[in-house]
Amino acid sequence: MNPFELSRPSLRVALTALAAAALVALAIVALPATAPAATKSVAKEGTVASLGKKVLTSNAGRTLYSLSAETKGRFICTGSCLSAWRPLVVRAGTKPTGPAKLATIERPDGRTQVTFKGRPLYTFSGDTKPGEANGEGFKDVGTWHAAVIGSASSAPEAPPSQDPPPPSNPYPY
Repeated sequence: MNPFELSRPSLRVALTALAAAALVALAIVALPATAPAATKSVAKEGTVASLGKKVLTSNAGRTLYSLSAETKGRFICTGSCLSAWRPLVVRAGTKPTGPAKLATIERPDGRTQVTFKGRPLYTFSGDTKPGEANGEGFKDVGTWHAAVIGSASSAPEAPPSQDPPPPSNPYPY
């Protein structure tokens, strides 16, 4: 027998060791793919005086909106709608952060859109500066609403007024 030849059992052991080494190498290469998602601040808190509410805004201060008909992963704003309503998007795998809990959903075109309370977020082309909410209540295939996160007033709400008791009936029967 040639000293450089491997017997069948030795060949099996060598191939098994080689396969195990290949699996370990693949696992090491795959580790970055399982690393935690990058986070990115994509929204701030702003006040819209006309609404008397605190709303989510883009980092540039533009009011963020959602469409009432876009629920449970159903997209209505596609095609020409996107010229007026611009999706707030992030890179795939990015975890969006802001003053409220945000998440993401994949759009029909493959982009990753930021969501608030399960609804995709958009800016409106009719808002030209921070603090505007010209898209509030806009109706087309649903109703557009600013993404409200609270009341603009920091004062506590007044307790409900108490009506005086009804006068007693002077003519009981």
